[in-house]
Amino acid sequence: MPKLKTRKAAAKRFRATGSGKIVRRKAFKNHLLQHKTSTKKRDMSKMAVVDERDEENVRLMLPYL
Repeated sequence: MPKLKTRKAAAKRFRATGSGKIVRRKAFKNHLLQHKTSTKKRDMSKMAVVDERDEENVRLMLPYL
C-alpha cells in the first residue's frame, strides 16, 4: 500500500487533541479589530472543535492525524 499524502493546507489549519478530537481556529480575528469588543476578540482567540458534520472530510485530508 503506498503512503497517503497529507493536504498541507489542512495540516496548517487543524490539529488533534489528546482525546482525538479535531480543533481549529475561529474566524474573523485577522483584521478590522478596532470595532470589535475585547470580549469578542478574546473568545475568538480560543480554539474550537470541528463540527461532527465536517470531521470526516478533515480526517480524509489528514490521514495520519
